Amino acid sequence: MEGNGATWIDLSVSPAYKARYPGVAFGLTLISDCLPLSDAAGFDRHRRDLLRKMRKRETLSGISARIDLYDSFFRSFGFDCPLPGHLRRTVLSGFPRYNLMVDAHFMAEMCAGILVAVTDHDRIEGGLTLDVARGGEVCAGMGGRRFTTVEGEVVLRDEKGIVCVLCQGADEKTRVREDTRNVLFYSYAVPGIEGVYLREGLGVAAEVMTRFAGGHVRGLTVFEGTEMTNKEDNDQ
Repeated sequence: MEGNGATWIDLSVSPAYKARYPGVAFGLTLISDCLPLSDAAGFDRHRRDLLRKMRKRETLSGISARIDLYDSFFRSFGFDCPLPGHLRRTVLSGFPRYNLMVDAHFMAEMCAGILVAVTDHDRIEGGLTLDVARGGEVCAGMGGRRFTTVEGEVVLRDEKGIVCVLCQGADEKTRVREDTRNVLFYSYAVPGIEGVYLREGLGVAAEVMTRFAGGHVRGLTVFEGTEMTNKEDNDQ
């Protein structure tokens, strides 16, 4: 395994990933010391502002095109992609409301047209590895679901096992809870998705958590498979 060169996160990229998905980007941002929502009215205004921007014809066209790439990638492994349905509902009815961490994740996805996961950083065991699954690996998915991998799927592992399968979802162990304080958002690209859009989406999530949860951005990094990009934001 090779490290990614970032100082704020312990992440490696496996040779198998580099061989199968050369140059395909992956990004992460860690926001620490997050508290419950502190300004509900301000957050509602921010949501409306972002929604208005994403609904603009030219912006929405780009978002839709990127989501189509994710949809095709999911279907190549036999899975339905949730992003097209999320986009239709968001355009019609606005961003869904859950809790601030999950809301930030949905807003990041919809504003940038990318796939984002949100997790409790403190529940990750050891370093992370971006990898390619073998067929038949099993993961305890969120909500009691059981994930069985298809050969070639993209997975994220900690030192104990799979914490997320790109086409199936995140695990139960690392899901965010009411007492989560250190929040890690990460975003997978698929072939055809440029790293700049991961940075855009992760920036949306980081802004929400800093402005409305009092968090601190410990790092936001996007890399292109074999090496880090030359743009890295730390300790903002």
